[in-house]
Amino acid sequence: MERLRDPVSGCEWDTVQSFETIAPYTIEEAYEVADAIARKDIAGLRDELGDLQLQVVFHARMAEEAGHFTFEDVIDAICDKMERRHPHIFRGAANGGHHLWEQVKAEERAGNEDASALAGVALALPALERAVKLQRRAARTGFDWPDSSGARAKIHEELAELDAETEPDRREEELGDLLFAVVNLARFLKVDPEEALRKANRKFERRFRAIEQEPGFVELDLDSKEALWVAAKNSQADSSA
Repeated sequence: MERLRDPVSGCEWDTVQSFETIAPYTIEEAYEVADAIARKDIAGLRDELGDLQLQVVFHARMAEEAGHFTFEDVIDAICDKMERRHPHIFRGAANGGHHLWEQVKAEERAGNEDASALAGVALALPALERAVKLQRRAARTGFDWPDSSGARAKIHEELAELDAETEPDRREEELGDLLFAVVNLARFLKVDPEEALRKANRKFERRFRAIEQEPGFVELDLDSKEALWVAAKNSQADSSA
């Protein structure tokens, strides 16, 4: 990477990149790692992990050029963090476990300028995942429904507000509130909404690919397409049984 970034003999593309221009590639590579895992493609996972690691090297090299930190600093920092958050493993503490991990994280946040319980929830996270993290942080302060019935009622409330809204901008806001409420229910049900939606996407893609093979599919009326959809749904359900 040092050679690629050399201002005289380096790569034309690599030398002009910045943290901001590389960040989207970093996110993309992380998703490609997750995709390889979902497809159980171990050879692909090896390659994708290499691509993701390259992103870490790229960012670290740019930081070193600017005099901020080095790649070694990155590794040292994460090692220190893992030891600090697992004192029962690395430092001989008598008690440990996930509750201690959360306690140490809370102590770390207490030293930040932003003292909010929501501090540090990354803006760049996928919206569903960020909603879960925000809700979990708020719940730790006692700001939460006592059980899933409150979350269910909130979905109905937000759906009614969406139905009553006619202004486009307000509709977007109300739809966002509805999605946030659905994420809250998923949290109570201990379902990862991001993964649930990924599976729903894969299921839709699988079924649609099956029905679009029907001759003249595009010209069929909606009832005929719906019939094909139901048949594909039943067929795929049988094959997975």
